[in-house]
Amino acid sequence: MTLLRSILARLVGTVITLFGVAIIVFVVIRVVPGNPIAMMLPPGATEEDIARLQAQYGFDKSIFEQFTIWLSGVVQGDFGTSITARQPVSELVLGRLPATLELSIMALVIAVILGGALALAGTRFRDGKTEGAIDVTSGIALSVPDFLWGLVLILLFGVVWPVFHISGRISPSLNTDFATNFLLFESLFRLRFDVFADLVAHMFMPALALAIPLAAIISQLLKQSLKETMHLDYVTLARTKGYAETRVITREALPNAILPTLTLVGVQFTFLIGGTVIIERLFSYEGLGNMAIDAVINRDLPLIQGIVILFAVLFTAVNLLVDMLYVVLNPRLRHA
Repeated sequence: MTLLRSILARLVGTVITLFGVAIIVFVVIRVVPGNPIAMMLPPGATEEDIARLQAQYGFDKSIFEQFTIWLSGVVQGDFGTSITARQPVSELVLGRLPATLELSIMALVIAVILGGALALAGTRFRDGKTEGAIDVTSGIALSVPDFLWGLVLILLFGVVWPVFHISGRISPSLNTDFATNFLLFESLFRLRFDVFADLVAHMFMPALALAIPLAAIISQLLKQSLKETMHLDYVTLARTKGYAETRVITREALPNAILPTLTLVGVQFTFLIGGTVIIERLFSYEGLGNMAIDAVINRDLPLIQGIVILFAVLFTAVNLLVDMLYVVLNPRLRHA
């Protein structure tokens, strides 16, 4: 019962957080200067035309009334209609979400592989030039923002050695009559390796740009955790048995040392999703982040609200999952 109460308390906290986000997003967007209705009308539009559109989108009501109507729609899955696309916001947002999730997951996988490899190498060759070189590399990777890494990758693999696509999600010539928009996963399921290879060729550079800073964080944390574990008694006992140092690190120290890193990965994944906004724009990747920038430029209020709420749901869902994992693994937190 204690565990159940703890989980329920966190679920209630998540709902309250989302409600607070909804209020902030709605109010902030409304007070920003600019009239989206005026942007929809051609030059010379009459006052009657403006009034008609304002009534159509509910902008003639008070902010409180607009918020109440919008929130009741959101609870029922109706995020309104996009001003620019003239389509339901829920359809537009959910149509782009799979692309962003696939990009984020691919970036996470690359970050874990790169960061893990650097941490293991730094631990194996600790107190030497190799560890120093890895520390310097991690410092540089962490200091440079992801969008700048994106520009470097475009220069290297898009211009100097053009082996990857520098824009888009998939080549238009490919037939992708799939049931879902999770093209990467569905192409594997359908054994469409031509589509899979093309998607990876488009996705690799934006995913790597997102992954490089996170890989540096993973490398530093995992290496530090491994160093502390290497001094424990059971690891020393493994050495006295004559095991090779690589085996001692990977089979004895790593299983315990990796736990704090797994927690970090879960938390950082939420920031990874947020980082897709700029990266998707840089690579013209057809995801949710790219759509968000277009919505802001066009002052498409219903679409902006829908995207921000979806991002907030993703953030809170991942954080809730990590939080619940803490509670399950550490009983002391159930009373926190």
